[in-house]
Amino acid sequence: MSGGLPGPGLSGRRAVVTGAASGIGAAVAERLAGLGAHVVVCDVDAEGAERTAQHIGGEALVLDLSRTADLVDLRLEADILVNNAGIQHVSPVEQFEPEKFAFMLRLMLEAPFLLSRAVIPYMYERGWGRIVHVSSVHGVRASAYKSAYVSAKHGLQGLSKVIALEGAAKGVTSNCVCPGYVRTPLVENQLAEQAAVHGMSVDEVVSKVLLTRAAVKRLIDPREVAGSVAFLCSPEASSITGTQLTLDGGWSAS
Repeated sequence: MSGGLPGPGLSGRRAVVTGAASGIGAAVAERLAGLGAHVVVCDVDAEGAERTAQHIGGEALVLDLSRTADLVDLRLEADILVNNAGIQHVSPVEQFEPEKFAFMLRLMLEAPFLLSRAVIPYMYERGWGRIVHVSSVHGVRASAYKSAYVSAKHGLQGLSKVIALEGAAKGVTSNCVCPGYVRTPLVENQLAEQAAVHGMSVDEVVSKVLLTRAAVKRLIDPREVAGSVAFLCSPEASSITGTQLTLDGGWSAS
C-alpha cells in the first residue's frame, strides 16, 4: 500500500482554484488535476495562470477578485471550488490604511462568498459539491499588525460553517484548511529580507522569528496543503463539513 493521504478519484469533476498561478494555489491545481479533475486556474496574473494551466492540462480564467462588483452575477459550473487567493499586509491598526483593509476583505472574504454563491446552484443541482477555503492559522489565532488578514480569515471560517449547514442535505460540504507559514515565493523573499535585518541565517529566521510559536520548526510545503485539500474532496471526507484541518506545526496547541 502506498503512503500518504487517501486519494479521491476526481475524474469527470470540474474544479475552480483561485490564486492558482503560483504557490499554494498552483500546488492545489496540480494535485487535483493529477487526481483526474479538469482544473480552472483562476488568477489575476494572466501569464502565470496560463502557465499553470498548460502545465496541468487545465484552463486559465483571469479574474481580479478584488473587483467584487464584477462577481455579483457570475455563475460557475464547478464540482469543486477552492478559495485560495489572498495577500498579506502588516501595519499597526492606527496606521493601517482603510482602503487597504477594505481591499483585503473584498479579496479574502467577499470574493469567496460571491464565488461560493456562483457555484452552489450547480452543486445543488448535481447533488454533490466540495468547497474548500484556504484559511490560515490566523483564522484561529491572531498576530499583532495583521488586522485585515486576521479579520478576513476569521470571517472566512464563519462563512464556511454557514455554507456547510446550508449545503449538508444537498451533498455539498464546506471546510477550511488552516496552514501556518508555507514555503512560497512570497515567504522565501521575506526570509532573505529578515535574515539581513536581524543578522541571522535563513534557518534561524525560520525557527526564531516566523516559527517561534510552532512546535515543528520548519516551513510547510505547498504540497502538504494541496494534500489536505484533496483529502477534503475525497469519499473518506464526505462526513467532514463545517470544520477545518489545521496544519500549523502545533502553533495553536500552545
